Amino acid sequence: MGDELESCGIKIKRLFMNWFTLLVLFFLIQISITHAQDLDVDKNLSGFLQRYVENGRVDYAGIKHNPQELKSRIVSFSNVKIETYQSWSELEKLSYLINYYNLATIELVVENYPIDSIKDIGNWLISTWSIKFITLFNEKISLDNLEHDIIRKQFNEPRIHLALVCAAKGCPPLRSESYRAEILNEQLENQAKNYLSSSNGLIIDEQKQTIFISSIFKWYAEDFESVPDFIQKYTSTSIKTYSIRYLDYDWSLNEK
Repeated sequence: MGDELESCGIKIKRLFMNWFTLLVLFFLIQISITHAQDLDVDKNLSGFLQRYVENGRVDYAGIKHNPQELKSRIVSFSNVKIETYQSWSELEKLSYLINYYNLATIELVVENYPIDSIKDIGNWLISTWSIKFITLFNEKISLDNLEHDIIRKQFNEPRIHLALVCAAKGCPPLRSESYRAEILNEQLENQAKNYLSSSNGLIIDEQKQTIFISSIFKWYAEDFESVPDFIQKYTSTSIKTYSIRYLDYDWSLNEK
């Protein structure tokens, strides 16, 4: 009788362990699925950008004609929970925030389109970038909040200034693809190279020993630590002794 009870106990214990193992696996799978679904907000953005962005120019009129495409993606980004965000890697967090900033900028322009410049949206009481119109973690925030209070504070990454787009011809061009954690470094490097090979980003006057660079490098100089050192990485011309001048920023709308 004792042996039978012991055998029965062993079977019950094994059964319990099997069920417990299955339960743990189920929860791990669910977490993995949820994680992947939330990160899909970045991946699903690419199709939208490919349809409406070409060579950095945006078809705002086309987006306004089909607003649901934009609105559904805004909802997806705003629905990400802070607990989910905190479970992500640093690269996943940064790619999500860059994408959200750029998508929100498009939304702000589309809501006010047609306009000549994104600066036309604001007024003397409140700037364009101070308008609280997007939701992040159940809180209404502005583009300034997203850039300065969240992205710049959480990440020591100067190249974000060449990825966050301000809907102007003078700013770095909007990519026709979303930023993705697995290739984020390559994408940021590509942004820096492209912008600093354009006349909006960098002009080198060897005769005058002067470089003319985007005003972005003046506005956010502290983030770059050494602006000349940063610029030098993306040009073959030795600019160590060159003077620095800043280009006038073209705020006209980057519309297609």
